[in-house]
Formats: sequence, structure tokens, C-alpha cells
Amino acid sequence: MNIISIISSYFELTKPRITSLVLVTSALGFFLGGQGIHDVGRFIALLIGVALTCGGSSTLNQYLEREFDAKMLRTRNRPIPAGIIPAAHALNFGIILTLLGIFILYVKVNILTAFLSLLTSFLYIMVYTPMKRVSWLNTTIGAFPGAIPPLGGWAAATGHLNFSAGILFLILFLWQHPHFYSIAWLLKDDYKRAGFKMLPVVEPDGKRMFAHILSFSWMLLFVSLVPAMIGLSGAIYAGGAFAAGIALWWVGRRLTLTRSLADARNLLKATVLYLPVLFVLIILDVTF
Repeated sequence: MNIISIISSYFELTKPRITSLVLVTSALGFFLGGQGIHDVGRFIALLIGVALTCGGSSTLNQYLEREFDAKMLRTRNRPIPAGIIPAAHALNFGIILTLLGIFILYVKVNILTAFLSLLTSFLYIMVYTPMKRVSWLNTTIGAFPGAIPPLGGWAAATGHLNFSAGILFLILFLWQHPHFYSIAWLLKDDYKRAGFKMLPVVEPDGKRMFAHILSFSWMLLFVSLVPAMIGLSGAIYAGGAFAAGIALWWVGRRLTLTRSLADARNLLKATVLYLPVLFVLIILDVTF
């Protein structure tokens, strides 16, 4: 295997799509906390540190789940189960990236941001990853580390956390439920094959999962309007957030009625579109 293929495989271990989302949410927290990007050097250090920590954590997640990934059609071609990268090499790579990222955040940003990044990694690797084989609550448990990045961005800009930062956390926390439940419904057979206790695997009829999709979508709708209520954003954001929330709930409701894979894909697409729309609206509102 040539050097380009090896580098590409190591890059794949960092889960670039997840890392990109974490970077975007961290940047949003920094932007809103600092009311703009006034310290470019600190902002760049934040992005580098977060990217390394997130990439390292994703690598360690794949190291721990390598035997289970090999059983799933979706993941069996990942670098470790496919034999492209030895497990020991992936372990070392993940540890180095994670520690280097936290070190950069500690030295170049601040201790609070470094702690939040360390906490995210710990919850993702040591709590969420094993929880997937123990309880269907893994989706909610996993939503905690997934919602911390905007807190890290806020802390990087301000050195502290407050209620407004907590609202960003809550939006990300609630959003992950319809997002990951749609994936769980699509891949329930694959998850079952690997022994992961996702909710539609534990309860194949999906009754509780569909109820969760609707309830979390409703909660997300109301919480997404709080930034306008507390002055973090204005009318443009409020109107757009309300429309986006209603649309997301409607797509989720259709899935609960049809329970089809096609509508699960539609919900997945809707959740993927929802966050960028919300972020663009809030940035436009704050900027103009």
C-alpha cells in the first residue's frame, strides 16, 4: 500500500464528518460568546486543539469497537477491521492526537476549554462506547459529549460559561435524538448483528423510539426559540428557527406514521439540514 493510501486510512480513523460538525459547533460557541471573532490566534488554536482531540477520540472509539465494526456491513471496511491499519498503531495514534489536542487547548486557549475537551473525550470513549453494548440509553448518554463542543467554544472566547452557553448545549443535546434515532432505525439489523443495544434493536416495534422522536423534536422547537427570548438573537432567527423546528417535527411525525426506511432517510436528511440553517440564521441575526 502506498503512502497516500495509508495517510487516507489514518485520516478516515478521525471520522472527518463528525470532526467537521464538532469544529462548526465549537466555532459557533466562540463567535456567539465573544460577539464576533476578535482574537484570531486563540480561535485558530481552538480549532486545531478541538480537531486533534475529536479525531483522536474517534480513533480510540474505533479501536475499542473494532471487533463489532467487523460484524456490521456499514463499518466492516473501516481501516482497523479491514486490516489496513494494525489495532496497536491506531491505539497509539488516537492517544497521541487526543493528548496533543488537549495540551494545545490548555497552553494556547485556557484550562476550562481544555477540561471540557477532556470531558468530551472521556464521556465518548469511556462511557458512551461501552454503553452501546449495555443499554438503549446509550443514545441519550452519547448526546452529552456531542453537545459539549459549543461550550468549549464559548469558554475559549470568554473564559467562563453562562446560561446562554447552556442553551447552545441543550439545542445540540436535543437535536441528536431525532438524528441518531433515524440512523438507528435505518441500521437496526446491522446494529443487532454487532450486538449494540440501540432502542429499535431492544424494542423492534419502535413504539418508544418514535415517541422519543416526536417529544425531543417538540422540546427542540421550544428550546431553539430561547436565544431570541434572552437577547442572544433576534426576530430573523426566531422566525427561521420556528419554521425549521416545525418542519423537522413534521418529517419526524411522518416517520412515526409510516415507519418506512424512506422516511427514516428523510428525517436523517432533515436533521442534517436543520443545524446549518439554525447556525446561519443566528450568525446573520447577530451580525446584521
